[in-house]
Amino acid sequence: MVTRAQPTNPLWHPFADMGAVDGDRVVITRGAGSYVWDDQGNRYFDATASLWYANFGHGRDEITTAVTDQLRKLDSYNLFGYYANEPALELAERVSALAPTPGSKVFFGSGGGDAVDTAVKIARAHFAQTGRPEKTHVIGRVQGYHGTHGYGTAVGGIPVNGAGFGPLAGDFSHVPYDSAEALDAEIQRVGADKVAAFFCEPVIGAGGVLHPPEGYIEAVADICRRHGVLFVADCVIAAFGRLGTWFGIDRWPVEPDMITVAKGITGGTIPLGALIVAPHVAEPFFTGAPGAPTLRHGPTYAGHPVACAAGNATLDIYERDGLIPRGRELEKPLADALAGVADHRLVGEVRAGLGFLAAVELAPDVLAADPGAPGRWQRTCREEGLLVRPVAKGIVMSPPLIADEPELELLAAGLPRALERLAKSL
Repeated sequence: MVTRAQPTNPLWHPFADMGAVDGDRVVITRGAGSYVWDDQGNRYFDATASLWYANFGHGRDEITTAVTDQLRKLDSYNLFGYYANEPALELAERVSALAPTPGSKVFFGSGGGDAVDTAVKIARAHFAQTGRPEKTHVIGRVQGYHGTHGYGTAVGGIPVNGAGFGPLAGDFSHVPYDSAEALDAEIQRVGADKVAAFFCEPVIGAGGVLHPPEGYIEAVADICRRHGVLFVADCVIAAFGRLGTWFGIDRWPVEPDMITVAKGITGGTIPLGALIVAPHVAEPFFTGAPGAPTLRHGPTYAGHPVACAAGNATLDIYERDGLIPRGRELEKPLADALAGVADHRLVGEVRAGLGFLAAVELAPDVLAADPGAPGRWQRTCREEGLLVRPVAKGIVMSPPLIADEPELELLAAGLPRALERLAKSL
């Protein structure tokens, strides 16, 4: 057995081979606009907007001012029971006003994982409070990603993310990501009287930027409605301009029962997530009647005033700078920038053209010969000044919405050069 030196710093990185981190750690020290710099002074185009979230880039003074002002006024306080704070009240009103369904309620958490777990619990609690406690089953999609919390890991459809942790939460199943008919069949197999919710990313993100087939979103929303199953749109990646609309799912003519958001709600500046709940789902908990049920759930930092102040400043930026439509405006320029690698001998498929995000998948023979090729391609991209993210079969990217022609030219020129670097190492 070959042993490797242990990292010299105790920091444990998410989704990392820690035995390989030492000597390859990239320490990001500052950011401005669409670029970040490491501790060696190297500049990189942040082609992933960090982790799908730096939608307006880095270094916004408006966020710094909002956070600083709020820290001076009220640095923290909880929302449990009847407590509230002004930034949380304001942000809830603004998010609700933008939601596809009028009168939606907003439940805050610390990120997307919180929002997903909250959605599962509220779905089940809703049916318990409306006389159908047996409706607990939740359906996800193969290749879907819904975070790494307990319920999110279970509803996610990337098997390796759940491997090695022992039994996951029960009462979950998965259907192919591109078949509405399969969802209908699975609901009937389990029994509509037992299924609480179906989780659906408008565009699957971490699973490889997989687009829904034409008519799929409308079809699954209709299937859920016919069977009395709650349709949960996981828009943690898709929202706040990534698909060119406020929530991503509102690009289609559907009204989800719940919408999860995070990431872009603060541009990643401070952790914050939210679950948007249609009024008919929330109604059992908002009757005001004596003895009405209490939702005994909520993270410590739900509606944190500093995070919500950052969220309000973020919405101001989106509105003032007209950034929300950019995800749709830039989808073709991004696809055009990637056209130069579509015919490369190492490339199997390019997926782009729906929102400002894309994937380039390596050819099957390349992956068969070297399953670690996506990670090594990430490294050669980094050597070209591009930060991309490796997934199982290739790389993905989701640049800041402020990126423009110069940045797309960097992609168009740098990706082929990085591929050639990779080719020489195979």
